[in-house]
Amino acid sequence: MVQPAEKMSETTEAKAGGTAHGARPAQDGALAKDFQGMTGEEYLESLRDGRKVYIDGELIRDVTKHPAYRNAARSIARLYDLLHDESMQETLLTRDRYGIVTHRFFAPAYSADELAKAGEAVAAWQRMSWGWMGRTPEYKASFMATLGADPDYYAPFGNSARRWYEETARRVLFMNHVIVDPPVDRNRPPQEVRDVFIHVVKETDAGIYVSGAKQVATASALTHGSFVACNSGSAARLQEGRDEDFALVFFVRMNNPGQYLISRASYEAKAGHPFDYPLAARFDENDAVLILDNAFIPWEDVLIYRDVRKVKAFYADSGFFPRFNFQATIRMAIKMEFVAGLLLKGVECNGTADFRGVQVAVGEVIGLRNLFWALVAAMARDPEPSLGGSVVPRLEYAGAARIATNFCWDRVREIFERTLGGSPVLNVSSYKDFLNPELRPIIDRYMRGTGLTALERSKLFKVIWDAMYSEFAGRHGLYELNYAGNAEQKYIDVLQWAAKRGQTDAFKAMVDDFMSDYDLSGWTAAPWKEGA
Repeated sequence: MVQPAEKMSETTEAKAGGTAHGARPAQDGALAKDFQGMTGEEYLESLRDGRKVYIDGELIRDVTKHPAYRNAARSIARLYDLLHDESMQETLLTRDRYGIVTHRFFAPAYSADELAKAGEAVAAWQRMSWGWMGRTPEYKASFMATLGADPDYYAPFGNSARRWYEETARRVLFMNHVIVDPPVDRNRPPQEVRDVFIHVVKETDAGIYVSGAKQVATASALTHGSFVACNSGSAARLQEGRDEDFALVFFVRMNNPGQYLISRASYEAKAGHPFDYPLAARFDENDAVLILDNAFIPWEDVLIYRDVRKVKAFYADSGFFPRFNFQATIRMAIKMEFVAGLLLKGVECNGTADFRGVQVAVGEVIGLRNLFWALVAAMARDPEPSLGGSVVPRLEYAGAARIATNFCWDRVREIFERTLGGSPVLNVSSYKDFLNPELRPIIDRYMRGTGLTALERSKLFKVIWDAMYSEFAGRHGLYELNYAGNAEQKYIDVLQWAAKRGQTDAFKAMVDDFMSDYDLSGWTAAPWKEGA
């Protein structure tokens, strides 16, 4: 079972601390011997492939060195190094049914126990960023692993699915995904927005040419390839006989000459010193608009081609939806542990920890953390069958987790705002104030906390500010609310899937059964009807 914080005797941070990028420590056992996954240094080198990433009007020649991406890249590199830490390999690695040694979540699970162990591997990686990086490599493994369970689901492109699974699992590839149409003319049919929405331009014997844009390509500048598809909302708009050119699922390698990434502003580049913006300075997963401009996609990189029905079905049928919500709920549970710690330390610093209203607020945050771990346990231990005899988290639990995790963050931020009041604003402008010999004694005297020096208080509230109020924090608020779909789709999917599984009819039948016990004459059934 995935281990919450209090059950972990040693954090993955401590376990990984001694492994430098590129180091291959001595490894014992068959898993270590057969593992072909990248080290951190090999991962960084793999990003130097001529990809087209733009920011501030500049084509970035090496994302691993540019200040907009450097530290985020190194945060990901640490995950790859952890795979080679022999003390973590039992937690992180497994051998799949093809004989490939890979990260546990990169392989299909065939039992509740395997799914639970995969969840522990997700948690081990997520603790390396304290839950603040959502689109780490195991996120898209939510889908890539399903290709190995039943590649022939994608017939006539079954061989494409099989090859992509094997390459991804063997090397532990980092994939991004783009499945949302740009917010342009969504009131019009896709055919009328052909100049913007991704569509087939031309078909050849070797492959297809594709043009259009997708969003939001989170962390894409640091990945090995783009997965391009339609989410449930976009797919719902497609009609057979009209929109086949948009009914596509395929991969694009990052050095494809027709692929462009146009990044948003970098919070990492603006962060400067880690004392002032400790989260943004290393965990900014830069989002981008992905544009394909007459990009050539070989047939071996295509999964679904001009098939509206399959594009509509694969989102749930593939197992991707329940698996990505499993990963996301684990991440959110860990993130909630971190923010619970922040809030506890913040109210202690303010001297308000014993106030009854403050304790109510802290208890609510901890309760949300407990709820997410309970959902993780349910998803792991009560799975449902999926493609090729594999198991995935039950769709109903995944849908509930999607709603709960996406909407909790607004409440968490509100609790911080109401409980800490204006205290996060009371801070130095930057770390440089502490380095001013004239100013330092004044700061030390008047800006201390309850039981904390001024420096300790400032450091704590800099973290709180970056978590809840900075530009980085604002992006996280938007991300948590929307990364799994728009506000309405989260509920519509739950309703439609319940109807498809016969649950809505069962719910109504339950009410009919209840009402059958009485009519205008009174009770009609025992034990309420006399003599019945």
